[in-house]
Amino acid sequence: MGKWLKEKEEGEGEMSGYILSVDLGTTSIKQALVTETGEILASTTEEYELLTPRASWVECSEDTYWKAFQAGLERLLEKTECPAKKIRGLGISAQGETLFCRGKDGKILRNAIVWMDNRAMAEAEELREHFSDEVCYRRTGQVAFDPCWPAAKILWLKHHEPEVFEETETFLLIEDWLIWRLTGKTVSEGSLLCSTVYWDINTKGYWTEMLDYLGIDEARLPKILEPGTAVGPVICEAAEETGLSEDTLVCTGALDQAAGAIGAGNIEEGMLSENIGAALAVCAPVKKPVFDPNRKMPLHYFGIPDMYMLHTFTTGGMAVRWFRDTFCMEEQDVARLTGISAYDLMNKEVEQVPAGCDGLRILPHLSGSMAPDVNPKAKGVAFGFTLKHTKAHFGRAIMEAVGFIVRRNIEALERIGLDFYQIRSLGGGSKSSVWNQIKSDINQKELVLTGGEEAACLGAAILAGTAVGMFAGVSDAVAHIVKEKKRFHPNGENRTVYDLAYEDYKLLMTDLKPAFEKTYRGE
Repeated sequence: MGKWLKEKEEGEGEMSGYILSVDLGTTSIKQALVTETGEILASTTEEYELLTPRASWVECSEDTYWKAFQAGLERLLEKTECPAKKIRGLGISAQGETLFCRGKDGKILRNAIVWMDNRAMAEAEELREHFSDEVCYRRTGQVAFDPCWPAAKILWLKHHEPEVFEETETFLLIEDWLIWRLTGKTVSEGSLLCSTVYWDINTKGYWTEMLDYLGIDEARLPKILEPGTAVGPVICEAAEETGLSEDTLVCTGALDQAAGAIGAGNIEEGMLSENIGAALAVCAPVKKPVFDPNRKMPLHYFGIPDMYMLHTFTTGGMAVRWFRDTFCMEEQDVARLTGISAYDLMNKEVEQVPAGCDGLRILPHLSGSMAPDVNPKAKGVAFGFTLKHTKAHFGRAIMEAVGFIVRRNIEALERIGLDFYQIRSLGGGSKSSVWNQIKSDINQKELVLTGGEEAACLGAAILAGTAVGMFAGVSDAVAHIVKEKKRFHPNGENRTVYDLAYEDYKLLMTDLKPAFEKTYRGE
């Protein structure tokens, strides 16, 4: 099997088996069955709709998540005809900041408040006034208090839903929730906890001053473990509901972006990964904490113990999905008739538009903007369109706008002394060759496609496989499992047009800030 696989000790029994990898995404749950050599036997994706009872509010019910998990797992086991007992471990890649409230009776008290929810504007400002953004950064690694952080969400509940706040026995993140449903144990890990802003990145424990201000204590939060730790076997009730075996060990995973970076082979300094799913995320692993003196780049805990990552996220693929759902009805009709993805049809149209989109510029911030241009009040903007512009121009302009955000992040990282020789691309957006080339051209850096949209599942599988003893270690497993699929080299002929377009993007972000302030109504 090779030295990177943990060698079987005498009397230990057969080491072979599979890892079930679960990617808890914003709009879907993806599951994959991964072999000990890193092969993904099959995968399933169950999409679901988020609830938006008011503008800037985004929720999802526990039942929606659980049914999607059950349905996807059932289809996966049918596809592979895999006996449940052959699944040795379960690994998790999870969205951050989505908050669950579990009552004393073990029931979830209300819909989960999804990470992109911005209802807690006033509470974020309250925390800022009490602690300051500078203190927030030095204690948590997050550059500023933001309404999407769970601390602000909990304070909002305290102010607006006091009965839920008082009845909540434990506040859980989405990874914590799934582990609890499967094992009955209440645990969490640092890569997800670091953006709650009630976890101290320096001590790797809860920030007591913040807990005191929120009016909660550690007893109302999960026990802290490292990423990639075996938690316990699937309990009987969960096994009956899902078809999993009680012999399967459930493991802590990592924030989806950390898991994706691992699955893309981005586990060392000098590499950077960008992940376009519903959000755009940029991850740069570092061996020790690196704080940005300009307080632009958030510092997170990585999916490998005692490593860190400079990591930002903002609206990404969600803008393209919105564009598809709102304006690409013909492409969706053709997709239903032919089986060709509507996104593939959109890509073909985008390829016909020249770099720079004939002067059309987009700000794709449909749910506020995150680092390095933190502005939760930012909105989507189309600027410079004329009678010449077509629907395809708008599609490409959105893709270019996301490429400009990647460049903003790279420049901010370079200003604090980091240097990058390569970009690794993953997530659903990495399936688009035209988009990959756009990002390579805008940043004038080589872009390598490895795990693609499978990277987060693969990273979670590597962590779980190491936790259950299938792999000797994360680094060795990455070296042998992660395979390069394609390279995109920057086209120098597009450099000038993208440099000019990038300056336009930055100017719009700066000059429209007063307009965002004026038009925001907290809705």
